[in-house]
Amino acid sequence: MSLLVVGSVAIDSIQTPTEVRENVLGGSATYFSYAASFFAPVRLVGVVGEDFPHEHVALLRDRGIDTSGLHVVKGGKTFFWKGKYLSNMNDRETLEVQLNVFGEFRPTLSDEFKRCAFVFLANGAPATQLAVLDQVTGPRLVVADTMDLWIREQHPDLMQLLKRIDGLVMNDSEAKLLTSDENLVSAGRKILDLGPKFVVIKKGEHGAMFFSEHETYVLPAFPTERVVDPTGAGDSFAGGMMGYLAAQNNFDPKTLKEAMAYGILVASFNVEDFSLERLREIDLDDLQLRMEKYKKMLSF
Repeated sequence: MSLLVVGSVAIDSIQTPTEVRENVLGGSATYFSYAASFFAPVRLVGVVGEDFPHEHVALLRDRGIDTSGLHVVKGGKTFFWKGKYLSNMNDRETLEVQLNVFGEFRPTLSDEFKRCAFVFLANGAPATQLAVLDQVTGPRLVVADTMDLWIREQHPDLMQLLKRIDGLVMNDSEAKLLTSDENLVSAGRKILDLGPKFVVIKKGEHGAMFFSEHETYVLPAFPTERVVDPTGAGDSFAGGMMGYLAAQNNFDPKTLKEAMAYGILVASFNVEDFSLERLREIDLDDLQLRMEKYKKMLSF
């Protein structure tokens, strides 16, 4: 089934303890769509400036990603993020953010895009995410991402959003902030009470937790020896998860667990190089091989 993602397409500059990369392809919708494309057709909605390199669009199109929803603003500049990772490669500092055309992003969906059965609202202002929900027609599954900025500054809109989605993906610090609860199990339960049918809490190198009315479980991260750039790992996780669900055209408990596992594995490849470089080197067979190793790791 077709999968729609609405979110940021960006240019990043990244500093790690050992390397610096300037002006590489980034953005939540970028990582998500590429990861999801291992499993299912993806339709991307986003906005870039006239400065956005044509080769980046070609890269996405070559993956079979429908970029007809990628709006180019004449004379505009693309969303830019600059960040620095600390020595543990988990913590990072945002050094510079230029929202540029993304700051005025008001997505308008085509009739074809409105009918997508699976919808992912990548990290963005809750008001923008709600505007997308107002346009889609009868989706089977809607999942959203969020961040601390929106929890603090657009809390009423976020609360409205949570009542209209099926699933929420967020990291552990955001879950604690949203619920004012330091216990992640308790926080996950509290988020369910806000509206979503299931919640996935990302824990970085420690994997991810799943919460629904009837299930709570933890899936560990895949042991990755060489972490080069963690940027986009969470978006790649979400893309792998949603891509698998769309491919199966199902989101029952068993399929959700499998989808989370594939999300974890796509993310484990993503962190092994900058931007999309590592994901460009692998195919579905590589994911399946890592899945066999992951299953062996989990069985005892």
